[in-house]
Amino acid sequence: VFQDLRTREKFPILCGGTGLYIETVLKGYSMPQVPENKELREKLKDKTLTELTSILKTYKTLHNTTDVDSCKRAVRAIEIAEFYRNQQPEERKNKPLNSFIVGVDIEREARRRKISERLQMRLNSGMVDEVRALLKEGISPDDLIYYGLEYKYLTEYLIGRLSYVEMVSKLEIAIHQFAKRQMTWFRGMERRGFSIFWLDAFLPLDEKIMKIKEQLKK
Repeated sequence: VFQDLRTREKFPILCGGTGLYIETVLKGYSMPQVPENKELREKLKDKTLTELTSILKTYKTLHNTTDVDSCKRAVRAIEIAEFYRNQQPEERKNKPLNSFIVGVDIEREARRRKISERLQMRLNSGMVDEVRALLKEGISPDDLIYYGLEYKYLTEYLIGRLSYVEMVSKLEIAIHQFAKRQMTWFRGMERRGFSIFWLDAFLPLDEKIMKIKEQLKK
């Protein structure tokens, strides 16, 4: 998509995604798709989450618990770690991009408040019914739980593992933690040499656009 936009002389904008993927694109690295290792999966299929976590720790230091909040995620994390153990380090596929990076700056408590308000709005707008419909279509609970955050906690509520109050509380905490990790990553990008133009989250949209255009002209 990026190359197609450049060919047509359009200005590419990459918005959202995890910090890792954004940084990988900007640095020009190639991240190969890690294939399924059926032999390894068969070997791990009967192990407990505690056992899988212990195995994963032999590959790397765990930076967060999202790798191991279910057996399926832990097995996939081990599969990826095993793949990279036997592969050459990632090669730079393209030249690093000459990029202009814009970040949305928001004070911690304001961020927490906005996350909580948005979660309640989404719950009131049919998010539970959406996941219930997916389950009725035949998607397995384990597959939905694998995707984490909203799918994980809503599914656990709908299959009876959590009460509604427990689900909302755990999901809210998980989203707050995720947002904190995102900000930690972006601050780390600055330490690794990326320049980020931070915009006040509460500026009117027109003013944000004006400030970005002014920076692009420099």
